[in-house]
Amino acid sequence: MVETDLLIFIRILVITVLAGFLGWEREAAGKAAGLRTHILVGISAVLFVVLGEFMILKYQNFSQLVRFDLAGLVGAVVTGISFLGAGMIVFRKGENSVKGLTTAAGVLTTAAIGMLVGLERYVLAIGTTLIVFVVLRFLNIFEMRFLQSEGESSDSGDASDG
Repeated sequence: MVETDLLIFIRILVITVLAGFLGWEREAAGKAAGLRTHILVGISAVLFVVLGEFMILKYQNFSQLVRFDLAGLVGAVVTGISFLGAGMIVFRKGENSVKGLTTAAGVLTTAAIGMLVGLERYVLAIGTTLIVFVVLRFLNIFEMRFLQSEGESSDSGDASDG
């Protein structure tokens, strides 16, 4: 039991570093969902996956009346994090602008990375974290330099959210 808990704690440490890396980028960009938010979302995703695994193992020998579906758990995590993300999105009708889409998408992605870590898919989690970091940190520079110089605006509606 202690060994299992230590292995789970390693998952929590891994997501703390990965989500912290993304949260630091958001914090450095002055966004509302920064270091603490990303770390907490990542840890919660890991814990929900671990809880799902525990429930499946604990109740697997019960009757067909008790079933746990990890896919359903993933859906619940996505729904919950999406609800959190929806609260970060602001639409200003008079300005015809939307703010917070990138932040909300980043939090959702952090939860997905947390689920990968929860499932011990470390290579995918680390690789995805690096890709997301590059997207968050550098893609807005590309958008502003190349797309807006051609007279196009960002189709994401939140070029300033970058």
